Amino acid sequence: MNPVSAVLFDRDGTLVADVPYNADPDRVRLLPGAAAAVALARSHGLATGVVSNQSGIGRGLLTAEDVRRVNERADALLGGLDTWEFCPHTPAAGCPCRKPRPGLVFAAAARLGVAPAECLVVGDIAADVLAAHAAGARALLVPNAATAPAEVTRFAALTAPDVLTAVHMALAGAARPTETESSRREGADAAGPWLSRPEAAVPGEGRLPERDAAVPDGTSSSSRHAAVPDGALSCSSDAAGPGRVRPPRLDALGRQGRRSP
Repeated sequence: MNPVSAVLFDRDGTLVADVPYNADPDRVRLLPGAAAAVALARSHGLATGVVSNQSGIGRGLLTAEDVRRVNERADALLGGLDTWEFCPHTPAAGCPCRKPRPGLVFAAAARLGVAPAECLVVGDIAADVLAAHAAGARALLVPNAATAPAEVTRFAALTAPDVLTAVHMALAGAARPTETESSRREGADAAGPWLSRPEAAVPGEGRLPERDAAVPDGTSSSSRHAAVPDGALSCSSDAAGPGRVRPPRLDALGRQGRRSP
């Protein structure tokens, strides 16, 4: 099994408190152990990144610049990660980057210069685990109050109590890729066009903020914008901490990896 070279975290509910469609950097609050988990990974030479669905952009509830400002605040509190990848599309767009599809994992791996198989994805719902498996990466679920009990049961063998423990498990080699045929098949189905498989119904969609809940009461009118056609949006990559992104690793022929679309 390949060693872990990079840890990719989900943002909301994993590293920071989940504020639905948050456009305000002042509302960013780290979850317990998040900064320590990032520091531990970096201290062992692992690259770090965030892979996050941000459909509030496509819904017109916030802008890409709002997301970048929130990311920058989180990055400062976390001590600096190497890359931040986010998908602005709504579920209806069928974007190959929107978790549980693997595009964000592929993009982060390429930007960091590591193979997807050397990445660990840490998140709080099934979509995070499935995105990792569809990309050929390994995954750990860190459940919280928003994690469906069925998902906790389903991924019981791939669960950590918190993000700091998840990084410790990765360093100890305890974070393993999916091993059952049904899990491999499901990850391939979720990947859709990435693996040239017929598109299947994708589990993990349709619930909770950034799991596509209704807009919460109290969302200020100033945070609402016209919905953006999905075709006008592109998935984004940010080096939120200046100078944090490592040079891409070259393959045996000296070629630089390309970013996934």
